[in-house]
Amino acid sequence: MIEKMCLLTNDVETTSIWLNDLRDATGLKVYREGMPILLDIYKKHNIKSTFYFTGYIARLVPDIVKMIIKDGHEVASHGKSHLKENGFDVMSFERQKRHLAETKKLLEDISGQEVISFRSPALRVNEDTGRALIETGHKIDSSVASQRFDFFMSFGGMKKLKWLTAPRLPYHTSPDSLFTKGDGPLIEVPLSALFLPYVGTTMRIFPWITNIQRHGIHLESSKINGKPVVFDIHPNEFIDESDEPRKINKRSKNPVAYLLQDVIRSQLKTKNLGKDAIPLYEKEIMFYKNRGYQFSTVQEYCRKSGLL
Repeated sequence: MIEKMCLLTNDVETTSIWLNDLRDATGLKVYREGMPILLDIYKKHNIKSTFYFTGYIARLVPDIVKMIIKDGHEVASHGKSHLKENGFDVMSFERQKRHLAETKKLLEDISGQEVISFRSPALRVNEDTGRALIETGHKIDSSVASQRFDFFMSFGGMKKLKWLTAPRLPYHTSPDSLFTKGDGPLIEVPLSALFLPYVGTTMRIFPWITNIQRHGIHLESSKINGKPVVFDIHPNEFIDESDEPRKINKRSKNPVAYLLQDVIRSQLKTKNLGKDAIPLYEKEIMFYKNRGYQFSTVQEYCRKSGLL
């Protein structure tokens, strides 16, 4: 097992955090503003990262995929779109396979790279997802957040209860479940979490919690079990849309779900958006650089660690 590894990962989509909705205008703003900021940060610190693109944004603006290639980043799949009905926890096996195959081909045609890594939108999966990934040529998944406890705030929360018992170290999955070890060909690289997810959203909303998290995660990685740090951020966190009137779209008919997942969550998620997110993210990066961590793509980590 490779010790002291940091995998910085990015989900690229058309989600407007400010408006709590999917829209093309945000996707174009991510391409023109958010992605250049993120790529400049990585270039400044000589970091190779993995970018999970939805097929929708790749088709909307193909250059958003091409722009990461010259710096050696990994092109990976984030499914067809972030529409609620396209969640991998509600789609049939055949529909999952179709979405995965279409998005994989699209990203490969644009990038010229083989795409073998996947992360599901909103981390929503079901018992068919692993088999669908294998049958469509994917080799690595990163849709599990071991011991993450905020699942009730997001869609598909009940299925995410399995996060609580999922292994923390990367593992080969069982054919029937991404949440358990097995002898299947698919590799799971879990996202880091200490109660709350170790992601850009937590970093922006609760910087003091992230400060505690990073020290705990560093202790685990360097002293306990060598678990790689897996951080997730979105280029739409580096754009500012606050000049537009704000209306929270209702995505759920359940009043409790609407309150938790739309109203409260969307209000919290707008803190430190735009350029205010830059110093916060660079603080995370410098913490690991100063402690001798190596940075790599998810695919490179799996190859060097012998999992792939």
